[in-house]
Amino acid sequence: MKLPSLWSRVDLATDPFKAFRREMEDWFSQVDKNLPSLGLGAGVPAVNVAETDKAIEITAELPGVEEKDIKVNVEGNQLVVSGEKKQESKKDEKDWHVEERSFGSFYRSMSLPFTPDDGAIEAYLDKGVLHVTVRKPEELAKTAKTIEIKTGAPPQA
Repeated sequence: MKLPSLWSRVDLATDPFKAFRREMEDWFSQVDKNLPSLGLGAGVPAVNVAETDKAIEITAELPGVEEKDIKVNVEGNQLVVSGEKKQESKKDEKDWHVEERSFGSFYRSMSLPFTPDDGAIEAYLDKGVLHVTVRKPEELAKTAKTIEIKTGAPPQA
């Protein structure tokens, strides 16, 4: 007995949009390749988010970005990390001169499950990694409860 294939091929007769879909995927792939690269995933820094009992901790990878070019803002419960990467290089060797510049902006926004209090956010930049700590409001930290998980089926009502 032959098992069904998970990677079955669909021909154009059964899927008339296959050629169009493939053409669009190729087009988006080309657009993505031609966007200016910031080394930040085309303008979106890689972000890790962790939650503890007292805070939400966020790290964002921003290689080559200086502290003065980064902004961390809070708008209600929205935390926004944005800025600009500027890179310049100069080479004067032998009989030639090369000078290159690249610029690009980045933006990342995330919703927090609460509106942080004034002074509840700290941000540090260390070796290309932005560390942001958002302390939870006291009443929220106190109301967090751990629920015990029991084994077996639930009792019948």
